[in-house]
Amino acid sequence: MRLINPGWCGILALVSIAGWAQNAGPTDPQIAAIVVTANQVDIDAGKLAESRSKSKSKSKSTDVKAFAQQMITDHSAVNKSAADLLHKLNVTPEENATSQSLKSGGDANLAALRKLDAHAFDRAYIDHEVAYHESVLDALDKSLIPNAKNEELKALLVKVRPAFVAHLEHARHLQASLGKSGG
Repeated sequence: MRLINPGWCGILALVSIAGWAQNAGPTDPQIAAIVVTANQVDIDAGKLAESRSKSKSKSKSTDVKAFAQQMITDHSAVNKSAADLLHKLNVTPEENATSQSLKSGGDANLAALRKLDAHAFDRAYIDHEVAYHESVLDALDKSLIPNAKNEELKALLVKVRPAFVAHLEHARHLQASLGKSGG
């Protein structure tokens, strides 16, 4: 029997955002906190995957290492763009149940990943990336973009969406290749 990875709590938090869409929806400061936190969770997971490539419990796949570096680079750029926009708009991200759940889920995912050997690490990391990016896209489409009131914030969310689609497709490709190679 396979247990649910504790890091999936963050994914469940993103899924719960869709419930917000039926109510008043998150405010712009809450959306900002969710976006920044969601990106940071993926940056932290990417940094762990990258650090594994330099340690004795190495990641086996150079493709997984390259993907992790891309996650660090791309999600750091999104957070920089978000921070620049929030500064310009004089908006302070407002912590909320979703952003806090994302943070705790990300922390739990890192703790679970740290316990794995190289083979299991690569698969768990990529499986999580697939599910995480699916959830992020769902949250963007069903709640974050529709509820953003500020046009510049909405435009930023729309602008970064294709990168999340590309990340998902890349992660799915890696997931399939890890399954085929047994690796």
